[in-house]
Amino acid sequence: MTIDVPEATWLDERQQITFAELLASCGLAETELRELVDYGALVPSGGVPGDWTFYASCVVTMRSACRLRDDLELDPPALALTLSLLERIHGLEAQLRELRAQLPRRAP
Repeated sequence: MTIDVPEATWLDERQQITFAELLASCGLAETELRELVDYGALVPSGGVPGDWTFYASCVVTMRSACRLRDDLELDPPALALTLSLLERIHGLEAQLRELRAQLPRRAP
C-alpha cells in the first residue's frame, strides 16, 4: 500500500505568488478565479491579468472557496458573496477578541 503525500509548502502571508501558482494550488478553475477577481472577492496586485500577484495567505481562502463551491454548489457570484461575509465574520471575531482582552480580569 502506498500513500500519496501532497507537496507541502510553508505559506508566509507577506510572500507573493503568481496567478498560475494560485491556480495550481487552490483547486478552482482559471475562469472561476478570474470571476472572483471581477467580483472583488480576490484582490490581485498588479493591473494587468498577466502580471497579477497575490499574497500567499489567499491560498487558504481559495481552498476554502473550492470546498464551499463543491459542498454548497455555489456559482461564482454566490461564492464571492460568501467569501466576503466570511471575511467580515473573521474581522469581527478578531475585533471581539481584542476588546475582550482589554476587559479587566474577574476574580474566580
